[in-house]
Amino acid sequence: MKIKRIIAGILVAATCGLAMAGCQSNTTGGKLIMATEPGFAPYEYMSGNNVVGIDVDIANEVAKELGMELEIQSMDFDGALLAVQQGKVDFAAAGISVTPERQEAMDFSIEYAKSKQVIVVLKGANRVKSADDLGGDTKIAVQMSTVADTYVTDDLKKEPSRYTKYVQAAEDLKSDKVDCIVMDELPAKEMVKGNDNLEILDGEVFTDKYAFAFKKGNTELEEKVNKVLQKLIDEGKVDEFTLKHTTGAGADADSKAE
Repeated sequence: MKIKRIIAGILVAATCGLAMAGCQSNTTGGKLIMATEPGFAPYEYMSGNNVVGIDVDIANEVAKELGMELEIQSMDFDGALLAVQQGKVDFAAAGISVTPERQEAMDFSIEYAKSKQVIVVLKGANRVKSADDLGGDTKIAVQMSTVADTYVTDDLKKEPSRYTKYVQAAEDLKSDKVDCIVMDELPAKEMVKGNDNLEILDGEVFTDKYAFAFKKGNTELEEKVNKVLQKLIDEGKVDEFTLKHTTGAGADADSKAE
């Protein structure tokens, strides 16, 4: 299946990376380079020409603590994971879940956020009413290479409709090309804000946790980032960033970006 090929490619890339300077960071020239996919509001999304979001605010704090300038490189989700494994960037932040498969290919920071995986449907369609309806011939949309993709493929033993961006999945849901989307709760809330004909079903499919991803062996940078992350968590800053991007100006920008 496609998800298996993606994971296999990740493992190969990680193995090749170990033969290179695995313990070295790319943090040269005073820049801290972050890879992300800016279609995952409120964690990362576009506001005008700028990538903003919870992860960006956290990354800016990390860069500040390290005395560096944050540089953001936008790409699709698969590309962000591969870029960090190949040492092309210092780290990836894109609402990345820690899974056993990914831990074989990458190192991760401490977890800084939790999010439920929920189901988004078209109002009034009634084809999917709960997670119990995800089996059979239900057409499920997911973002490619996410934990939702893995869940549908491995746990439900189904081939989902895969998208690089959630906005594409939303359009196909509104056009009756798929029956539902399985995705993270916060981006789902932002999606339905901008689409009155979509809704989130009650309950959850499973709970997800996020961390920053590093090239295998880059323990020096990982330890520095963990120190800053823990400080931000302890001081309530991560909660502040979350509130900022899910209410007020941040939420409005999210809805337009979707």
